[in-house]
Amino acid sequence: MTNAPPTTASHRPALMLGLATLGFAVNFWAWALLSPLGPRFKELLGLTAAQQALVVAVPVIVGSLGRIPVGALTDRFGGRVMFPLISAATIVPVLFIGVAGQTSLAALLAGGFFLGIGGTVFAVGVPFVSAWFPPHRRGLAVGIFGAGMGGTAISALTTVPLVRTSGAAVPFLLTAVVLAVYAVVAWLVLRDAPGRTVATQPLTARMAATLKLSITWQACVLYAVAFGGYVAFSVYLPAYLQTGYGLEQADAANRMAGFVLLAVLARPVGGWLSDRIGPVPVLAGVFLLIAVMAGVQALTPGLMPVGTIAFLSMAAALGAGSGATFALVARVAPADKVGSVTGLVGAAGGLGGFVPPLLMGFLYGQLGSYGLGLALLAITAVTLVVMTVTAVRALTAGLAHAR
Repeated sequence: MTNAPPTTASHRPALMLGLATLGFAVNFWAWALLSPLGPRFKELLGLTAAQQALVVAVPVIVGSLGRIPVGALTDRFGGRVMFPLISAATIVPVLFIGVAGQTSLAALLAGGFFLGIGGTVFAVGVPFVSAWFPPHRRGLAVGIFGAGMGGTAISALTTVPLVRTSGAAVPFLLTAVVLAVYAVVAWLVLRDAPGRTVATQPLTARMAATLKLSITWQACVLYAVAFGGYVAFSVYLPAYLQTGYGLEQADAANRMAGFVLLAVLARPVGGWLSDRIGPVPVLAGVFLLIAVMAGVQALTPGLMPVGTIAFLSMAAALGAGSGATFALVARVAPADKVGSVTGLVGAAGGLGGFVPPLLMGFLYGQLGSYGLGLALLAITAVTLVVMTVTAVRALTAGLAHAR
């Protein structure tokens, strides 16, 4: 059954949105704990570069793929159950790594595998938040929730300093305490929206039906480039700036932090604009901007001011595009499958960030330049502009006519 969205006259939707965003940030903080410590593990355990990369990659891969079943479970059980459940489950690997999991590669990989649970929380929040807001406000609401991905910045800024000043276990113990407090608060305070559409089909049947939806595949492609591009730049930008422009490590890291911050702030803006003018014009505009700026940067201009403008423009566009993609999902996906669609799209976005750094490194090794890699990004973005103004526009127009 499908009921009308709840009224937003009370303060409860805002409270639910705030708590969901906080839960997203806290779980992403936990999810990203291993990445800042990669160099330390390499030195202490004598890891190769490939082993170090594997330690960092395992929770990311599990967290990305795990969104698929978690999103489907959220359609069935709701965010009121799933938020505290995911948060509580993440405490276990966090404590294991903090207390006993930093002594060997095998222990780190085992802990990292289950740490990936924290990364699945994104697939809980989108259907939970969407149900609390009417269609004309969902873009902004989901965009605000998406800004919780900034929780990874908490880990990046605090983990290494805490290890240096207080010991290897401290950042993990602190995160476990925060997760526990959040899980309790979420269980006591969070409530699913009145009239929430509850999925009744079996999980396998629901996933099969979700895979047949055009919005699933279109949003997967859009998000793989928008959020995947954000992930790729946040991982590879320091190396690019050091190699391509000769910056010091600290300077490159600070510029990467600025890129990430702008992308995070732009995500709600993309959702808000989608509420105002529709997600299709926003997506077409951001991918056109990415195409232009990636094309400019492919020529390797001077970093000041052209290169900086190009990268910051792409940061804003990638963030806004990520917000607009889920504004599209919240508006177009069937109410009982928003979680299932979100899980698949979220997985595509997480995995979309893996290929570009590998490709950029390979191309630089072969050609001594990053230009071709950025040119490929520009071509991809142009392709998505065409897809957006044709297939995506046709889908949204068809659904609007049907309703």
